[in-house]
Parts: sequence; C-alpha cells; structure tokens
Amino acid sequence: MTALIIGVTGQDGAYLAARLIRDGVRVVGTTRDAASADRSRLIALGINDQVSLVSMQPANAQSVFDVIDAVRPRQIYFLAGQSSVALSFEQPVQTMHSIATGMLNVLEAVRTIDANIRVLNAGSSECFGDTGGEPATEQTPFRPLNPYATAKACAHHLLSSYRLAYGIRGGTAILFNHESPLRPERFVTQKIVHGARAVAAGEIPVLKLGNLDVIRDWGWSPDYVEAMVNMLDLDAPEDFVIATGKSVPLAYFVERAFRNFGLDWREHVVTDAQFKRPTDVAVSVANPSHARKVLGWNATHDLDYVVDAMCDAARGMPTKI
Repeated sequence: MTALIIGVTGQDGAYLAARLIRDGVRVVGTTRDAASADRSRLIALGINDQVSLVSMQPANAQSVFDVIDAVRPRQIYFLAGQSSVALSFEQPVQTMHSIATGMLNVLEAVRTIDANIRVLNAGSSECFGDTGGEPATEQTPFRPLNPYATAKACAHHLLSSYRLAYGIRGGTAILFNHESPLRPERFVTQKIVHGARAVAAGEIPVLKLGNLDVIRDWGWSPDYVEAMVNMLDLDAPEDFVIATGKSVPLAYFVERAFRNFGLDWREHVVTDAQFKRPTDVAVSVANPSHARKVLGWNATHDLDYVVDAMCDAARGMPTKI
C-alpha cells in the first residue's frame, strides 16, 4: 500500500511517516520544494532514506493533480499549510490558500482520479472558538476567531461536502494541541522549553511570554498520528475530536518546563503585551469520547510526559517517538 503525506516534513508528517513505515507502508511525502526541503525531522526519526520526497504546491491545482495521478496512493493525509495562529494574522491570504484551497485541490483530484482514495484532513480545535468552557465534541458548532481557524473550518466543511456529494471516503481529525521535540521553535511551547534552558544556562535573564492564563488540552504528537491512521482504517471514515480530555493553563506548562531545569518560573518569566494575539480562545476543552468508542483510541501520554520529553531534547538527548 502507498500513502501520500502532504506536508511530510512537519512534526505530524514525520511521526506519521515513521508510524506507517513500521507497518510496511510505502510512504511518499510532499513538500513545496523537495530539493531544498528541511529533512531534519525525518533524519531525527531515522526514516529519511525511507520516504520518497516530491515537490507539490497545495494551492496549485495542477501541481496537486499531477502528484496524486503519478503516485496513485491508497491513502492521502493532508497535513500541509501555514500552521501558526499568530502568523495567520500577518499572512491571512497565504494561510487560507495553503489550507483551504489546498484541501479543495486534493478533493478535486481524488474525485477525478480515483474516488476510492481515502483522505484524512488535519483539522484544528481552533475552529471551535470560545465554547464557554463546555467540552467540544464533533457536534459543537464552529466559531473561528482567527484566519488560521477560519481556513481550517473551511477545509473541514469542504471534505464533509465532498463526502456527501461524491462519496469521498475521508474524515477530519479535529486535533487539539499536541506537541513533541519535533515542534518548530516558533511555537510557544518550544519557546518556553528553549527559554527555560537558556535561562538556566545564563544565556538570557528572563523569558517574555504573552497570556499565561489561557487553558489548553495538550497531547503527544505520536499519539495523535495513531488516531489518524485508525481513522482511515474505518470502512466509512468520519470526523473525530482528537484530544486527551484534560486541559490546564499555559502557566502549568511553563512551571513544568522551568522545573526540569531546576528553576522557579515565577522568578524568570515576565508577561509582555506584544505577544498577545488580537483574539484568543481563553479556554479550550475537549470531549474525545467518540474517538474512544469508535476508534478504540486513547491518549497514552499526559502533558507531564510531553514537557519532560521536550526538555530532554533541548538538552541534546535523543528524540522520543
């Protein structure tokens, strides 16, 4: 079997490729420019030589069609697109094209080439917006508060409509926050971990962060790609909330990271208004019971494990899978 991972060089793409390769699946991965792609995550997981890398521009319909037509995969995992909420305010058009237009191009190619190809769309908890503290389920309405969430909501609805109209066999994994040592450093979790390491090493006096009161559900990326694989194993793929079911304030993440380096975070962290977003979800809470019931999936690692693994990697220890 061949699987096509669109966005294979990112955190989830690399872990997903490793997971599929262990099952004997042939993995073809895409990046915008295969010749200059950052293969560091594939290398870290020891699978660089086992992934066939090809160039694809998700926002370009012909580029998407040509790759899918050439590869003829049994499964497609659409993980590509601009993935930073903060950056989406600075690059809203690029964010929309890379996510929503990219998903539409994949669906059109699948509809034209082979409607039996299974499609997994990586969705986002950001689509829910503010639920008033109520745990989000697959039936919770979307109320996106930023360009990234709006693009993800559009991609989600596109897949749903193609599933209904054309019988496309696919679903959206509505992913709550999930981290790992492979997370890019522009994300706040890596900023915290590497900031704690830098403070401990005397490289910086303090770490500046935004709102520490936001509440999120953080999980372990390899757990979440396991859910993606399980979703496409269903005879009739559908949408699932993928989360741990436990939410904590960002301050907890900060405290755990600094404690890993023998520090009291309250002595080394200051808040700075410049890092606050124009709109931000105060509380993000999930109910992943549908995934437990139908997929038999549970998050196997809690936030403490996630933070500790990221801190270990910041010290130079081997990346955990």
